[in-house]
Parts: sequence; structure tokens; C-alpha cells
Amino acid sequence: MRLFSFARVKAVLLKEFVQMRRDRTTFAMMVGVPIMQLILFGFAINSDPRHLPTALIDRDHSSFSRSIVYAAENSTFMDIIKRPATDQEAERLIREGEVSFIFIIPENFGRDLVRGDKPQVLLVADATDPSASSGAVNSMKQIVEAGLVRDLSGSLSHLAQAPPPVDVVLHKRYNPAGITQYNIIPGLLGIIIAMTMTMITAVAITREKERGTMENLLAMPIKPLEMMVGKVSPYVIIGYVQTCVVLVASQFVFDIPMAGSYLVLFAAVTLYIVVNLLIGFFFSSIAETQMQALQMTFFMLLPQILLSGFLFPFLGMPRWAQYIGEALPATHFMRLMRGIMLKGADSGDLFASFWPLGVIMVAVGTIAMIRYKTTLD
Repeated sequence: MRLFSFARVKAVLLKEFVQMRRDRTTFAMMVGVPIMQLILFGFAINSDPRHLPTALIDRDHSSFSRSIVYAAENSTFMDIIKRPATDQEAERLIREGEVSFIFIIPENFGRDLVRGDKPQVLLVADATDPSASSGAVNSMKQIVEAGLVRDLSGSLSHLAQAPPPVDVVLHKRYNPAGITQYNIIPGLLGIIIAMTMTMITAVAITREKERGTMENLLAMPIKPLEMMVGKVSPYVIIGYVQTCVVLVASQFVFDIPMAGSYLVLFAAVTLYIVVNLLIGFFFSSIAETQMQALQMTFFMLLPQILLSGFLFPFLGMPRWAQYIGEALPATHFMRLMRGIMLKGADSGDLFASFWPLGVIMVAVGTIAMIRYKTTLD
């Protein structure tokens, strides 16, 4: 029976350190993932969003309406970035996702307030993400009353007494009941596709390298673009199957409405599937082993979950995190899916989310082909 030897343990230990030094990609992931998690969870994630973009329609332009507007902005829940001239323009802004709220003060608001007629103000909220709009919706009555405190003094002080002098009407668009599944399920499809399409492609091509069959492919008279198309095309069908499963579940299990066009939806899904397959192809041109390919997939997936608006309100993140999120394909796909399914938006309304996916597809595809040509050389 051989005794336990620290010398042999030391030899194995040194061997593992040497192997770790050689596998720089794995070592970088081991260090990079915790750092990325610390930054994202510590600085980027915010479950209490503030300064959400708001469209204001003030048809009264009185001192009372201005006081309410100032109070709304000082609450930090809303930032008034648009002043549309018509209701139709305001509806377009909220449908396209440019604003989270429409705040409307009607004509003769000040006159009716002085008369004691209890005028109304209207707050229309985009409730596709209930957690993003809940703060302003729940506080709006207090905000309006606080804004009128200084105006309702002296001879008007009797108006400041109960009941409230202004009736705040709240309209929650697209998800009036505030059901979380309405927000999560459409976004979940984006995460499923991002994870499976990227991983399948990256691992499949890297497996060719490990098994030695890549040399057979390199010996074939095939161009990089032909190689890329041939490799990613079969997995598009898998992406369609995943999409159909999620759509069927959303309709018959979670009762999520489908307000838009299936044609526009599948156009968005097709573009998004191709983008993620190309990302996987790019990873496969870098990774030497299947483990490295899986690590790269996870490294890409984590920010897509946290910075895309899937779990946390996108507009509640700091500006630098939003810039990173805009570079992620999942961010634009989330907007497309929620816009199509919940808002009934058409391709024209969603163009601002379609074209970034197209740019990402061209950029990643070009880089992947350059990397693959390097492999051929």
C-alpha cells in the first residue's frame, strides 16, 4: 500500500497551474464573469426606475397646470421629453416605446379647479413592464396634490381640504391588470433563442476541431460564406420550433394576447435567430474546445439577461448600462416581441428595433467570416 505523498500532489498541482496558464480563455472567463456580475448587479440593476420618458399634453397652460408639471418632474419618476401637438402623435410615441407615460391636462383645468368642479388629469402608462410604471402610477395622486399646495392657499385654501380637488385618472395600457407573465413570457423567448442558438452553433463547430473532422471540411472546395450558411441553416428550424412552443404556451397556458401580426413576429424571430447563430459561429472561430465555447456563450448570455430589459426595467438602468444594452441583440428583440404581442405594433412602428438587429447581423457575420478565413490560412 502506497502512502499519501505530498510530492505527487505538488506535481499534479504544478501541472494544473501550467494547464491553466495555457488555457488563457478559461482563465479569463473565471476572472471576468465575477467582475461582470459585480458591476452589473452592483451598479446597473435598479428595480425602482426613475426619470422615465414622458410626453406632456398641457391644454390649459395655467399657473395650476404648470405647478402640477413641475411637481411631476420634481418627483423624479418622470422626465418630460416630448410635447406632442395631438393625441395621435402621443399614441404613436407610447406605441413605439419612445415614452413610458402620456400626461394630459385638459382645457379649462384652472377655471374648473377654482370653481370647485374637481377637474380631471389623465396619466396613460405603458404597463407592458408593470415594475417600471408602478412607481409613478401609485404616486400620481400625491404628486398632483403636492403640486397644488402653494396655489391652493388664501382664498382658495378651502379647495385643499378633503376630498381632493383634482381627480387623477389612470390608464394602464397593454397590460391593465399588471400581470407579470405578459412581460416575462415574450421576453423569455429571446433568452431561450439566445442561449440555444449561440451554444449549439459554437459547440457544433468546435466539436469538429476536437474530433479532427475540421480538416476534412477545410479540404473541401467551399467558401467561408457557404460554410457559414450551411452550418447555421439547420438550426433555424430548431429556432422556429422553440418559437412555436413558446407562442402556444403563451396563448393557451398563460392567456397572453396576440395583438399584432404573426408575419411581422416571424420576421423578427428569423432575424434574431440568424444573429445568434452568427454569434455562435464567431465564438467557434475563437474557441479551441467545447468548454471554451460554452464559457463564451455564458459570458454573452449574462448581460443579455440583465441589461436587455428582460428581468429589470431597461429605462431604470444608468445611462452607461443602457448604452451597453443597446448593443445587445436581446434588447431589441424584447422590444419587438412586446410591441407585436402586447401593443399590436406594425413593422413601421418597430423599425427602430428592426434596423439595429440588421446592423448587428452584418457586423457579426463579417467578423465571423474574417476569423474563419484566418482559420483556413
